[in-house]
This record gives sequence, C-alpha cells and structure tokens, in this order.
Amino acid sequence: MEKYLVPRKHKMESKGDANNTKQTPKKRKHHKNEFQADTKSGNPKPLYRLNEVRGDLFSCAISDSLAHCISADARMGKGIAILFKTKFGGVEEIKSQGQKPGGVAILQKGERFVYYLVTKEKSFHKPTYKTLQSSLEAMRDHCLTHGVKSLSMPKIGCGLDGLQWYRVSGIIGQVFQDTNINVTVYSL
Repeated sequence: MEKYLVPRKHKMESKGDANNTKQTPKKRKHHKNEFQADTKSGNPKPLYRLNEVRGDLFSCAISDSLAHCISADARMGKGIAILFKTKFGGVEEIKSQGQKPGGVAILQKGERFVYYLVTKEKSFHKPTYKTLQSSLEAMRDHCLTHGVKSLSMPKIGCGLDGLQWYRVSGIIGQVFQDTNINVTVYSL
C-alpha cells in the first residue's frame, strides 16, 4: 500500500477529554497569498509573509528579486557582497545611481531586480537601524511600483555589519506589513 502525504492547512488541536477525539483547527497568523478582512471597511487587507530558511540564497527561484546591504562607495569586498559582485557585476552602474545611506541602488537582471540597500557611507563604517529601515522602505516602494511579489535576501545587516536579527526582522515586518510581498530570508 502506498502512502501519500497530504498537507494540512491547519494544525489540529484536541478538545475535551481523552474519549472525545474531536479536533478543531488552530488559527494561523500568516499564509502566503492570503488576505485578511479589514474589520472597519470589510476590504481585504494584504498579508506579507516572512519565511526564514536554511540554504543558499542563490538557489532561490529565478523569479525572486534579491536584496543585500552595501556601502555608498560600493566596494563589496567582504562577505556575501563579494558573491553579488561576482554574480551580477554592475558596480559602475550601482555607483552611477549616486545613492546615499538610506537609499537603494537597483540592477535589473532578466526578470528580476537586484536591490543594493545602501546602509552606510563607507565599507568600513557600520549601518544604523534607521538607515536600514529607510533603505528597506525605498526597496518596498520600488517593489510595489514594479509588481515584485517575491523577495529573497540574507539576514541583512547582521553578518559583518553587526546588527541584531531580532531587531532587523522586526523592521522588515514593519516595512512590508501592508504588502502582499513574500520575503524569504536565507541563512547557512
């Protein structure tokens, strides 16, 4: 007899005593591409989703846009920035956009956008949560204008830049909460 895995839409929770096996679904906070009714107007409210996965960022779907942090001088000489520089090039194009901390430089590679969140002036400086949030807001606005629905990134600002992930993930949630953009964060 073959076994088939059927995905559940809801986790089940038992109610009652051991003899009563009735189960009721647990409520989910978020689900990809779902809408939650706005209680005041009855209009659907978009729900973004933040997914954290282990794996190689560059193994994401080709339809996903990518994002990572850089300095305004666009050196990209350490960490994952080296991989972005090698894979996508475009350093002169990034520099020519003249973005300052709090901005975002953008390359279009095929059907995807590659976002360079400018979070500090020089490569040896450290970013602030404020410049990271401003860069994320600029990226969000571009994503919404250009129909980006799926975005993949590393734990931005948290490696060599030294920001704390619990604060960064909160900022990402705050910035994207009113969108229907699926954000996937990769870590090794």
